[in-house]
Amino acid sequence: MRVLLLFLACTLLFSCSKFAKVQKSHDYDYKLQMANEYYDKKKYNYAQQLFEELFPIVKGTEKFENVYFKYAYCAFYQRDYMNAENLFKGFVEVFPTSPRAEEMSYMRAYSYYKQSPKVELDQTNTHKAIGFMQTFINTHPSSPRSKEATEIIDLCRAKLEAKEARSAELYYNVGQYKAAAIAYSTLLNNYPDSQKGDQYKLQVIHAYFQYAALSVEEKKSERYTQVITECNDFMDKFPNSSLVKEVEKFLSTSQNTIKNIKEENNEQVKKTT
Repeated sequence: MRVLLLFLACTLLFSCSKFAKVQKSHDYDYKLQMANEYYDKKKYNYAQQLFEELFPIVKGTEKFENVYFKYAYCAFYQRDYMNAENLFKGFVEVFPTSPRAEEMSYMRAYSYYKQSPKVELDQTNTHKAIGFMQTFINTHPSSPRSKEATEIIDLCRAKLEAKEARSAELYYNVGQYKAAAIAYSTLLNNYPDSQKGDQYKLQVIHAYFQYAALSVEEKKSERYTQVITECNDFMDKFPNSSLVKEVEKFLSTSQNTIKNIKEENNEQVKKTT
C-alpha cells in the first residue's frame, strides 16, 4: 500500500512539474499542442489553463475557434456548468456561422439542465433549461438533437410537476384543506396530460371533503356541494379510472350528508313553528 501511495505521489509530482514547464514556455505552438494533448487525455484542468493563456495569442486567427470550443468543454467536463453555459453562449455569439454553433446552442441549454437541482430546491434553472431547449427545437427543427431536447423538456416538466405535487401534499398534511384543494386543482390545470391526473383530482375531492367535514354547521351544505361538483367533474374527465369507486363513495356520502342537513333543518323549522 505504501509503495502504491509513493508511486502515485511521484507520478503526480512529475505531472505537475511537466505542466509547470509547459506553462512557462514561450513556444505557443508547443503550448497549444500540449493543451490539445491534455484535452485528449481528459486532463481538463491542465488543458483549461493552457487554453486560457492562449486566448489572447490565437484570437483573430484560424486557431481561435477550436481553442474556444475546447475551452468551453473543459468547463463542462469539470462540472463547472455555470461557466460552461456562458462559454457556450459566447461561442455562438463569436462564431454564429460555425458548423459547431448548433452544438454549442444545444450545450448551452444542456448546461442549464445539468444545473437543475433536487425537486425540493428552487427550480429556476429547470425553467431555463425548458426555455432554452424549446428555443433550440424552434431554431433547429431538423437537428438530430431535437429529439433529445424534447426528452429533456419532458424530464424537466416532470420535476416541476413533482415539486408542485409536494407543495399540494404539504398543504393537505398540515390540515390546510382548502389550500390543498386549490393547489391540486392548479397542478391538474398545469399538467393536464399527466399520468397522475386522476390521482390529483381525487386529492382535490379528499381535500374539499375534509374542508367540508370540519366546517361550521351553516357552511357544511355549501361545501359538501363543492365535493359533489368535483366528483361529477372527475366522472366526466376520468370515466375509466380505477379510482371511480372511491369517488362514488365520496359522492354518496356528500349527498347523504346534505340530505341529512336539510332534514335536520326542516325538523328545527317545524319545532319553532
